Amino acid sequence: MRITVKYFAALREQLGVAEEVLDSEAATLGALREQLRGRGGVWSEALDPQRPVRMALDQAMAEADAALHDGAEVAFFPPVTGG
Repeated sequence: MRITVKYFAALREQLGVAEEVLDSEAATLGALREQLRGRGGVWSEALDPQRPVRMALDQAMAEADAALHDGAEVAFFPPVTGG
């Protein structure tokens, strides 16, 4: 399936990409995160499960077990901090 993936804030800076469209067989958000981690290097570090990365599916907050679908829009971003 074809998925649009967006990266925000510090993740965008760390990964050096704001958005990409990719083909994936990942069934869930968590599986997609692992697929992206499989790129190695900075990808593995930035999307490590121990890091507080929030995920959204079709512009709604979602958990790792959320099912993906063709044409989905996924967003990864760090938690919002106040100041």
